[in-house]
Amino acid sequence: MGLRDTLLAELNQEMKVTRRTLERLPDDKLGWRPHERSWTLGELATHLATIPHWASVAVERDSFDVATGQEEGKREAPGTTAEILALFDANLTAAEGALQAVDEAKMGDPWSLENGGEVVFTVPRGAVLRNMILNHAIHHRGQLTVYMRLLDVPVPAIYGPSADEGAM
Repeated sequence: MGLRDTLLAELNQEMKVTRRTLERLPDDKLGWRPHERSWTLGELATHLATIPHWASVAVERDSFDVATGQEEGKREAPGTTAEILALFDANLTAAEGALQAVDEAKMGDPWSLENGGEVVFTVPRGAVLRNMILNHAIHHRGQLTVYMRLLDVPVPAIYGPSADEGAM
């Protein structure tokens, strides 16, 4: 199994858990935030639902400039959990399609993040998928579970049983 297929399998596994987490969000709490400088529950969930979009960008392009493309992939916080799930599902479907279509040899090709035409970093495309997509999503899913705990919303099992679910 090559890197592409390994990352695709990891994406599928992590996104199943992410979707299960998003499914539990209460519509009436999407405007809640734990601190004035924090995102609302809906904003954080929307960001998490948008992260798979960036897998398509990493696979289909050789770079991304945050100065000129900062609005790309950005979404207003949907008003309902169902809308967040629809956004997540659409982005994940596109990401899976892009990953399935990419040639394995491209996984080692350089990919750059730029800001105003200046290169911030250049790493192999596979590293972008692992770090900026998978690790990024896992990080924000963890934040989301803290919000859920503070709101007394049952946290799903992720890598093992949670305090709310005795078994996976």
